[in-house]
Amino acid sequence: MPPMYLILTMNAAALAYTHHVSAPRWLSVELPVILIGACLIRLMHWLQPVDEGAVTLESARRILRRTEIMATLLSVLFVTWALALDQYGTGDQHGHVTVFVAITVMGCIFCLTYLPRAAHLVCYTVLGVFLTYCLARGTVTMGSMALNILMVGVVVLKVLRDSFGSFTALEDSRAALQHERAQAQHLAEENARLAHSDPLTGLPNRRYFFARLDALLARGEPASPFTIGVIDLDRFKPINDVHGHAEGDRLLQVIGERLQTASGPDCVIARLGGDEFGLIIEGSLETAEAKGAWLCERVQQAVPLGDIVVSVGCSGGLAAWPEAGTSAHDLFDRADFALYHAKKARRGGIVRFSSELERIIRSEQALEAALHSADLKRELAMVYQPIMRTRSLTMVGVEALARWESPMIGAVPAELLFSAAERLGMARTVTLAAFDRVLTDFARLPSDQRLSFNLAPTDITDPGTVAALIERIARSGIDAQRLVFEITETSLICDFDAARAALEQLRACGAKIALDDFGTGYSSLSTLHMLPIDIIKIDRSFALRLDDAEGRRLVRAIFNLTRSLNLECVFEGIETEMQLMEATLAGFHYAQGYFIERPVALDVLLERQSSRAA
Repeated sequence: MPPMYLILTMNAAALAYTHHVSAPRWLSVELPVILIGACLIRLMHWLQPVDEGAVTLESARRILRRTEIMATLLSVLFVTWALALDQYGTGDQHGHVTVFVAITVMGCIFCLTYLPRAAHLVCYTVLGVFLTYCLARGTVTMGSMALNILMVGVVVLKVLRDSFGSFTALEDSRAALQHERAQAQHLAEENARLAHSDPLTGLPNRRYFFARLDALLARGEPASPFTIGVIDLDRFKPINDVHGHAEGDRLLQVIGERLQTASGPDCVIARLGGDEFGLIIEGSLETAEAKGAWLCERVQQAVPLGDIVVSVGCSGGLAAWPEAGTSAHDLFDRADFALYHAKKARRGGIVRFSSELERIIRSEQALEAALHSADLKRELAMVYQPIMRTRSLTMVGVEALARWESPMIGAVPAELLFSAAERLGMARTVTLAAFDRVLTDFARLPSDQRLSFNLAPTDITDPGTVAALIERIARSGIDAQRLVFEITETSLICDFDAARAALEQLRACGAKIALDDFGTGYSSLSTLHMLPIDIIKIDRSFALRLDDAEGRRLVRAIFNLTRSLNLECVFEGIETEMQLMEATLAGFHYAQGYFIERPVALDVLLERQSSRAA
């Protein structure tokens, strides 16, 4: 557009100059000044920078329509002015008017190549008026020249239209290519998002979590610490089992939405799998701990699922870089161990990895290494704690407790032995080794006394372990009615139906079933009539309540409950004479605890009982 107005300005100035003597002043000076001024104003307008972001489709259309109107208006004004000058000219001046019209219209057509409608308006307006004027003059020469110029103009318009068609086709193909590229980019981004997103919750997935962790580790800026965390839902599996997987998925979706709102540029929250979520929190460990506690509170809020309302707990473990580790593997393992410690000792809380946990890790690693190479038949020993009648203090049975003396790390408590065995998948090996020792000692026990053997949660849900126990009982030829298998309520949480089926198998072979640590698990009362239970063992924590009136009323209520269900009841954890007296007064017929006798080898126990009987 600026070159077009420049052509109009120069050609108009030249034409005005050649006619300034013969034509009136207003026609050769004043009117050209106005026309040239208008051209210069439009030229300056088109030279102004354009904010492409502010140009919309509608505004562009308005500009094009305005340009077409201006082109038509200026065409009429300039050709009218030129023909007016032609009235005062001589032969040469008449020729100058013709040249002015021809050159100017051709220059304007070329300048309007990318606005063909305006080019057509200019050509047909100017050349049509000029041809009409020449024919009206009746001069054959001028008429021929005007017609020739019009024909050339039409040919030029055809060439320009073809060029514009190629231009628009190129633009369309470029737009189509850009659209395809945009679609490909969108699909690539969508595939990347899907590859790094969890389809159920919409949170980032495990792959994205570790990619982000690797990126932070590669950055390696000591001034920009960060913490990774692992949080796990408590009590999720019972909800999933009772209400179904669909409701469990819906619960995970709601929790995912809550966590999604809490994420940000400094906090990445990802679903690692199942009911486990990963955190990457940039900042200090204290900031991460506060954030983790807040997230746990959000997770623990009740969730409506149709006609029911459920809630789950949340435990978490944190590991800070670089204190807890400098690699992704070390950081995640330490955060996961802190989570394990939280679920074991501080369920519902957030635990940060520390040097104390490091010590525990090293000791557990040493324990696992020792257990891998242990000769349990030789190293495992059993001790026995008597179960006594409260009034006569005569022994009615014993509880077998495993003791492991490792040549590598020394004496190992039973709870550490069995927890390590579960982690290593050796629970059946340890249980059966201990049971073999018990069967060996069983024959030395007086025939009127029974023997209790503890089963771990993994033993109850392992059909192979249950079948092996039953096979050993049948092969040993012992009186199975004198054998009691003790379980805890935590054995029932993982798979209640499988646990009940296993207990019914053990009971079918003649053994009795005792529910240990009664009063500390969940839904204790509901399990009493749903399981084949013969004996209830009151948890030792209730022995401490025997010193106050409220505790004695509670203990008495428990005794009345077990009596109404025709269940035998044993009071555990008796450590003082006063506790034994209060348990007796409450109606309990059987008790065991350190006040009565500590766990000792069977030979020692039988010798002491013989001495007391004598």
